[in-house]
Amino acid sequence: MLYNQDLLEELNVLSRYNLTSLQEGIKIHHDAAPEVVAAARRLFEKGLVDHQDGGYLTHLGVEVAEKVQSVLTILCTEEK
Repeated sequence: MLYNQDLLEELNVLSRYNLTSLQEGIKIHHDAAPEVVAAARRLFEKGLVDHQDGGYLTHLGVEVAEKVQSVLTILCTEEK
């Protein structure tokens, strides 16, 4: 399975969460880019966040967001 644009948008939303404080959620406003609004809704439908507009990560959402952010850190680190 390859990444498609919908999955990339979902990964981008998950990368916005602050994992050092699980008491901190995010809010996707209704006037945000339509693809971001749709990504947040899909994450809600998949059980990764607790509201259609973002909110807080669920237990499963925390696990997925940790992996997403880990991959980004590895891939974005320049070799020295």
